[in-house]
Amino acid sequence: MSAAVIIPARYQSTRFPGKALAPLQNKPIIQHVYERSSGSRLATDVVVATDSDEIFKTVESFGGKVVMTSSEHHSGTDRVAEVAASFDYDIIVNVQGDEPLIRAEMIDSVIELLGDTRASLGTLARQADNPLASEDPNVVKVVFDRNGFALYFSRSPIPYKRHEGTLYHHVGIYSYRREALTRLTSLEPTPLELTEGLEQLRALENGMRIKVGMTEFETMGVDTPEDLKKVENWLNSSS
Repeated sequence: MSAAVIIPARYQSTRFPGKALAPLQNKPIIQHVYERSSGSRLATDVVVATDSDEIFKTVESFGGKVVMTSSEHHSGTDRVAEVAASFDYDIIVNVQGDEPLIRAEMIDSVIELLGDTRASLGTLARQADNPLASEDPNVVKVVFDRNGFALYFSRSPIPYKRHEGTLYHHVGIYSYRREALTRLTSLEPTPLELTEGLEQLRALENGMRIKVGMTEFETMGVDTPEDLKKVENWLNSSS
């Protein structure tokens, strides 16, 4: 199966405008994401999808591939789907443009999940090791069946711990079969999706199966300037 990574990146952000271009260890965030994604063994192409002239020019300046997309998209998934429509790849991986700690191994993992022909999408989870994070609505939780297929995603801690059990935090990287991505973005938002504010629930509510793989890696998205400082500190301490 052939695979490509598409990185949606927009300039406008309510909490951190222009964050894709914010400097991190002397490189813009989007360059970190691009370079780390390019390390994938299984993806043969990496492309940034943006509606910003500034981001477009920046990606070109460091030698990356970039495509200009519509400014009317409501989500990064829609932006990814626009670019994917012109590709012939079997699998599309959506790596967010504000994830400078993404690992190439994670990209390979979500691609490999779609070796299961029953799956329309693939994503990752890791075992929760921070009780406080499990109470945080910004940390999405996931439960899955014995075959690794997602049953539900929630901002609330799931399952409810009446007895001792394990919680899993969702790691927001996705692989899609090309036809599944096209179908997903053609569907209207669903009740559970709107209630939780989680787009992946649209797939589940429409009978699409999401295979969940385990990862030991933890990423840290950049939503605010404070997040950027945390990522910089992490990189400095691990180098």
